[in-house]
Amino acid sequence: MNRADYIASLFTGAPQHDNFSRLREFIPAAEMSASPKPHDFPDGVPIALPSTYVYLGERRSTEGFLAETDTMALLVLTDGTIRFERYADFGGRGTRWVSMSVAKSFISAAFGIALADGAIRSIEEPATAYVPSLAGSAYDGVRIKDILQMSSGAGWDEDYSDPESDINRFARVSAAGGAMADFVPTLKRATEPGSVCHYNSMDTQVLGMLLKAATGRPIADYMQEKLWHPLGMEASGHWLLDDTGMEMAYACLNATARDYAKIGELYRLGGAWQGRQVVPAAWVEASVTPDAPHLAPGVVDPLFGYGYQWWVIDGGEGEYAAIGVYNQFVYVNPTRRLTIVKLSASRLYGTTNDETSYREHETIALFRAIGEMAG
Repeated sequence: MNRADYIASLFTGAPQHDNFSRLREFIPAAEMSASPKPHDFPDGVPIALPSTYVYLGERRSTEGFLAETDTMALLVLTDGTIRFERYADFGGRGTRWVSMSVAKSFISAAFGIALADGAIRSIEEPATAYVPSLAGSAYDGVRIKDILQMSSGAGWDEDYSDPESDINRFARVSAAGGAMADFVPTLKRATEPGSVCHYNSMDTQVLGMLLKAATGRPIADYMQEKLWHPLGMEASGHWLLDDTGMEMAYACLNATARDYAKIGELYRLGGAWQGRQVVPAAWVEASVTPDAPHLAPGVVDPLFGYGYQWWVIDGGEGEYAAIGVYNQFVYVNPTRRLTIVKLSASRLYGTTNDETSYREHETIALFRAIGEMAG
């Protein structure tokens, strides 16, 4: 397998479970070292998974769904203790899986830290104040806050099933070794910034460019110091890079299931970790709170609304999630003190441009059933 063959295989129905733990073997990557003080989640009272869950009025098989979505790892925590942990036979606790757009929520956390550090003065500023090369592009003069909320107004088509969509054109640039920064200026303004929440992976790549410019450091280097080590990550993590050395901020973080769980637990605890405020509490709250009508569940999506690179889930228990293509999740239910990590390689994902292959709403139905079992 090489980079071009891998990227060409995405969203075609081809199995990906072997690739998703091996990407750094054929794509350049920056390493974040394991924490010198790793945090080991204690064991809690074990639970069994519910045998079935209800979705769209139909009772469905839990094990059937996990198999159909090529689940590589499933981890359930309540109150920071492990209640359930299972890996596919081709992986294990130490396996580092790519999580696709779950990476976006890590970028958001780093943004909150950079704001607190003073590297970023205000998210009310335009992105061009930090990345002048965005002048003349769809991002010219756009508030950082609008980019965080996927409301930049940049025209973008993230239809994985369409070979000519923007996301697939961009993937071909990556396959050829091109610079991601060169693709961003090709986007044109489609809507007024701050008026429509339209999912756009380039919004997060722009945030990555901005974070690197503001801190003067590579994203992986900054995140290792500010997030990876403070959270006690037990294994090294990897950010995939383009050929210029820029992190693929929008989708390409690789880590273990237990280390992904730590971002969920960090946010569940309001940004505090082991007696230290790692991410400002106000940033955490704002990140999981749609603060304008165009960001609300039912407007963005029938189930999901949007915050600062986090999906906010409709319902009465304050749920939110970091979500990536191929059915990757870090799900948090603060009411039930619950965090669930699901790492998957759902081979049919994106072969249609709707829930029939995404199955993200259905995943939430399963998580809610697990939450009831966990008590």
